Amino acid sequence: MRAPTERGSPMMANPRRIVYINSPSSDNPFQIRSSFLASLLQFFQKPLSLPFLLSIFLFLTWISIRFQRVSQFPTPSIGTAADWSVDDDMKVNLIRFSSGIPSQIAKDKRGWLLDPVSLALASGISGGAVSCASLHVGEIRPGKIRGNHRHHNCNETFVIWGAATKFRLENRKVADKGYAEVIIGADEVAVAASPGRTAHALVNIDPIRSTFFLGCQDSIINYNGTSNDYNVWKDL
Repeated sequence: MRAPTERGSPMMANPRRIVYINSPSSDNPFQIRSSFLASLLQFFQKPLSLPFLLSIFLFLTWISIRFQRVSQFPTPSIGTAADWSVDDDMKVNLIRFSSGIPSQIAKDKRGWLLDPVSLALASGISGGAVSCASLHVGEIRPGKIRGNHRHHNCNETFVIWGAATKFRLENRKVADKGYAEVIIGADEVAVAASPGRTAHALVNIDPIRSTFFLGCQDSIINYNGTSNDYNVWKDL
């Protein structure tokens, strides 16, 4: 006779098979980079990112404009003060000073200060204005020209600073050319004189900076009159 089977007896269950998956370590640089990029992309999709994106766009636009401006006016071969001798400066009736300290025109940390008429006379620069009946201050932007003219009834004294600047003065003693010219450095201040009936020109050859100048004339000029010659040099 069979023994009765116990219905309540527990059945032997198959053990579960546990599979271990090697997850990447949190120190994995590729996982960190992917997580960062995902967060960055998610940030850019939010409206709050618009001011940030606009700032980047404006900054890149500013950089582009600066590069375009420099490429428009390629850096010329600009001589240093050592390239121009005292004799060269004398031919253009000019004297130059360092704008830094120490300097003959910069006595303290506030910067340079000068009287162009008295300084020119004291430095042996002759033929300029001895008084200022007319006075003008101006800017010459990169690649631009001021002057290139001749006044027949006016002596003029200049102060020039701020950028690499070519100063040309008519000088019939210079063979072949009939003029002399020098380069004023961006870190220099120059005082020059142009006697009456002598052509002069100021050319900004700096790729970025503006030239600034002061002109002192000893008489009032009628620019519409016949006592002035314009566009003297065609190569400027």
